[in-house]
This record gives sequence, structure tokens and C-alpha cells, in this order.
Amino acid sequence: MKVALMMENSQAAKNPIILKELEGVAGPLGHDIFNVGMDGENDHHLTYIHLGIMAGILINAKAVDFVVSGCGTGQGAMMSLNAHAGVYCGYCIDPSDAFLFNQVNNGNALALPFAKGFGWGAELNARYIFEKALTGERGAGYPVERREPQVRNASILSEVKTALLGTSYIDSLKNLDQELVKTAVSGERFQACLFENGQDKELEAYVKSLL
Repeated sequence: MKVALMMENSQAAKNPIILKELEGVAGPLGHDIFNVGMDGENDHHLTYIHLGIMAGILINAKAVDFVVSGCGTGQGAMMSLNAHAGVYCGYCIDPSDAFLFNQVNNGNALALPFAKGFGWGAELNARYIFEKALTGERGAGYPVERREPQVRNASILSEVKTALLGTSYIDSLKNLDQELVKTAVSGERFQACLFENGQDKELEAYVKSLL
């Protein structure tokens, strides 16, 4: 599985901590990690709005399978990511959140609070969250006897989101302020992840046209 980590300006200084824990869990499982957001406070400036655009493009281009994001509270990142077609982002503050989101909702992104509650043992909490998010059978249900309705509801939610958004994903991006999108896609690590792993040439061509 390909996993993207993206962090915005307010919590960029914590990127090395989170990246270390994510790689420590994902590496032994055979997953590839792409650190596509800010890796420090002086890096390419991003807000949680940009993270949503980045996640939407990477998920829809099939450049990655899963996104780990966040901001100070995690709430802004969650809302921003969920605004995009094809992205199903859960809010995660502890390992049980990650486990249940994996088992019940079978989403493809997490938003973590990297400031609120980020104190003693925070790196351990992050590691245990990643362990639960990246292991186990996705969509297996919890409790297991509830699997059938949970799978059905996840499918219905996908249909609802597609119906409400309506337009093609590229058209929805074109409806945004193009400078906003351009800033989101201007990072070198983001571009490398997209162009080396993406499977949607039309979406890649659109991104290249902005650059």
C-alpha cells in the first residue's frame, strides 16, 4: 500500500516525529511512505485547505491508497479532505478510533490532532494509531456480526457523495481558485509522488498545466 503523509504550516515542526513513527510501523508491513506535505516550518507553505486538494488529487489519481493528515485540532483537515470526491477521512485521536474506522468505515484517510492533546507519550499514541490503521482486514466490521449492514452503508455513503458532488473531479478542481490549487501542487515531493505513481493521465496533465 502507498501511504501519503501531509502536514500543514501550524504543525510542520512535528513532521519528523510523525514521519518516524509512521515509517516505523509501515516499513515492516511493506508499505511505501510519501512525505508530501511540509517537513518543517520553512518548507513550502500549506494550510489544511491545501491538504484537502493534495489528498483529493493523489487519491483520485491512484498515486496513493491512503492518506495521513492533520492540523492543530485535526478537525479542519478532516473537513477539508472530506470535501473532495473519493476521499473518506476519519477523525482519529486514539488507536481505537483508527481500528474502528478501518473495520467499520473502510475509509482511505485519517486526520489527527497534532496540537490539541499532543503531550507526553504523543509519539507512542501516533505509533499505535498507525498500527491499527494499517493492519487487519479493512471493512471486516465490528462487531463482526454487523459486517453486512456496515459494508452496505459504506457503499451507500459513497453513492451519496458521488451524487451530491456530481461533476467530474477535474471540473471540480477547475471551479476552485486556481492559485489555491497551484500552491497545493507546487511541492516537489508531492509532484514526485503524483507523477511517479499516478494512474490518471488526464488529472496529471491538469496539474502540469498549473505548473
